[in-house]
Amino acid sequence: MMRALYTAATGMIAEQTNVDTIANNLSNVNTNGFKNERTEFKSLLYQTIQTKTTSANGEQKPVGAQVGLGTRVAATTSMYTQGALLSSESDTDFAIEGDGFFAVRDVDGEVYYTRNGNFSWSRTADGRTILADCEGCPVLDNEGNEIVVPDGVMSGNMVFSQDGNIGYKDVETGNVIQLNQSFGIYQFNNPAGLEKLSSSKLMATPASGNPMLEGATAGVSLSKIHQKYLEGSNVQVADEMVNMIIAQRAYELNSKAITTADSMLDTANNLKR
Repeated sequence: MMRALYTAATGMIAEQTNVDTIANNLSNVNTNGFKNERTEFKSLLYQTIQTKTTSANGEQKPVGAQVGLGTRVAATTSMYTQGALLSSESDTDFAIEGDGFFAVRDVDGEVYYTRNGNFSWSRTADGRTILADCEGCPVLDNEGNEIVVPDGVMSGNMVFSQDGNIGYKDVETGNVIQLNQSFGIYQFNNPAGLEKLSSSKLMATPASGNPMLEGATAGVSLSKIHQKYLEGSNVQVADEMVNMIIAQRAYELNSKAITTADSMLDTANNLKR
């Protein structure tokens, strides 16, 4: 009965983490580029009460007796499925259709990755106009450089193609002049291994593998860039509500197991000869 108390407690702790994860998914249902998370569990050690090959009278037995000691959270896995493409009125909103990630350079000088293409033009201290995210971090091109509006060109005349190439429209001739740069779109062997940071940023880790630049890495399928679109969250509210109910019921069952074990202990303590 004491074993049941601790075993059920591990179940309550694990289900609390599950509920926390589901709540985070629901709270980010309108966050651009957000990928929903799933809590995964694993069993704890098993206690062997009786082995498979011995019994009280020396006979061999094909099965033994083991009692599990509960569960714990094994991982919180991000599901990198495609989110819905949401129409936008801004020329600097971009959505990725595919497995790629935008690259941005943060104030600490490190390069991070994101699916949130809610960008805007930003003026730097030296007077340049660059493409930046909502925090002012510059978006990087395929060579790791900032995407800069050329001198004498209005930012509204910049042109972006679906393959990520960048150019501008000549106001005199109406022709599109292609620049020698394109969006830096990267993929990872294991995107679930990326470490999530604030502001929809992701950091490469040994588990995710090194970033692979699209167009420069063999065997990597190219993503499409949709201007005036944003990728919505891939959270399905109905699924999350069902998962919430299941997690709540599991939490209640573990709580009931603790109550039952306590009641049995109370009965045993009150036995009289």
